[in-house]
Amino acid sequence: MLAFVTVGSTRFDALVHAATTTDVLKALKSKGFTRLIIQCGNSDVAKDNVEEQGIQIEAWRFKPTLQDTFNDASLVISHAGSGTILDVLRIDKWLIVVPNPTLLDNHQEELAESLSKLGHLKATTVSGLADTIAAFDPATIVPFPKYDGTKFRAIIDEELGF
Repeated sequence: MLAFVTVGSTRFDALVHAATTTDVLKALKSKGFTRLIIQCGNSDVAKDNVEEQGIQIEAWRFKPTLQDTFNDASLVISHAGSGTILDVLRIDKWLIVVPNPTLLDNHQEELAESLSKLGHLKATTVSGLADTIAAFDPATIVPFPKYDGTKFRAIIDEELGF
């Protein structure tokens, strides 16, 4: 099984480095994962194209789209960017989000906590990542509502008086 870590276009060294720690790799292995891909953005990755703890690790900075990797992964571990969260939740993947505490405001933390309280994902910190993976139970995840474009149209129609 594949786990995918993504930090988007930002620099999130703490998450990138945490993903390859012995504790995180052991937690992934205990859940049946054998592959880890890290999209590291502008961060540096110390481990690439190696096998540790029975996990094959691959890293790269950017690709035009992450959709294929999202589709291939069973678990996505992500910074708490809203676009990434929505992309992953819409395809019913297991999702753990790690807000980046170095950002100027706490919008990532607010979004992560709200969606975690609703049961759609698990939110954690960099230091809590291994424990969150080890305790992760996909049966507890509440499916994210499917996109319904008619709701937006209804709001616009109401606002415009149609």
